[in-house]
Amino acid sequence: MGASAPRAAEIRHEILDLPGLRQHVARAGEGPPLVLLHGWPEFWASFEPLMARLSDRFSLIAPDLRGFGETGRDPAAPPDPTVDAQAHAADLLALLDALGLARVGLVGHDVGAYVMQDFARRHPERLAGLFFFNCPTTGIGPRWAAAAHLKETWYQYFHQQPFAAALVGASRESCAAYIGHFLRHWSADPEAFAPMMERFIDNFMRPGNLQGGFDWYLSAAPGRQQVIAGEAPRLPPIPVPTRVLWGARDPIIRVEWMDALGETFSDLEAGRAEEAGHFVHVEAPDLAAEAIARFFGGRMGADALSGGSRPDSVTSPRGA
Repeated sequence: MGASAPRAAEIRHEILDLPGLRQHVARAGEGPPLVLLHGWPEFWASFEPLMARLSDRFSLIAPDLRGFGETGRDPAAPPDPTVDAQAHAADLLALLDALGLARVGLVGHDVGAYVMQDFARRHPERLAGLFFFNCPTTGIGPRWAAAAHLKETWYQYFHQQPFAAALVGASRESCAAYIGHFLRHWSADPEAFAPMMERFIDNFMRPGNLQGGFDWYLSAAPGRQQVIAGEAPRLPPIPVPTRVLWGARDPIIRVEWMDALGETFSDLEAGRAEEAGHFVHVEAPDLAAEAIARFFGGRMGADALSGGSRPDSVTSPRGA
């Protein structure tokens, strides 16, 4: 999908001492700041295709979330059910303060999407805009647990088991089979992650990293149960300007669920990437980069970055 990759961005790595956390951050480029928030099973490197395409226009900041990548956890620590969206949003606030960034754009999906929504409700003044791929919201409701969808969501319950990390990490082969399944199955093109697959397995074989990712599912479980039961608190829509680009072939966060976006965002533009799945930023990076540049260009004092007028909707990874 898309044209050949541009020259790789020059990526700088930092370890920042934040309150209660030593966070790894990958950075590239110069210009208005965009923070890139990954999901599971990912770490900062899933944004490399975007960084290569946007580093000439933006300052890109891709942290490893708490428990992921090189923002690791103590391998000897027990499972931690406290690293929910609010905790990750507090880490994000500390990161922005440490970097001296008063106002940024946020780009992300999956785990990162939950973090972005929590942060936007608490600190809207720090945001120029929100750009989501395949954005889960409370409006999905009981569809998470629909009979036909349970075959996709089983892993969310498996990850809550105390033996899950030991079982998946019993060998490099078992880790590769497990992590590789999701990277292939959730992508419209099963080979989308092939060039970086070994790096992903290396990442999750780091002591503590499997449990670090699984901690998210422990922490998110109470809120997810409320959503499925229709008992989640009804909150006012987020007023921060929002753009959603949804991979139409995502089997886990389904494109039909775009119908609920208006309940969560009041200033919304949404479109589909018809030939992408869960990982639009990896599967259709040309489309994703152009859409990001158009959305943020006029919102961050960088009109020249917009690449022309903003389209009403993007419907194909070949048609940005």
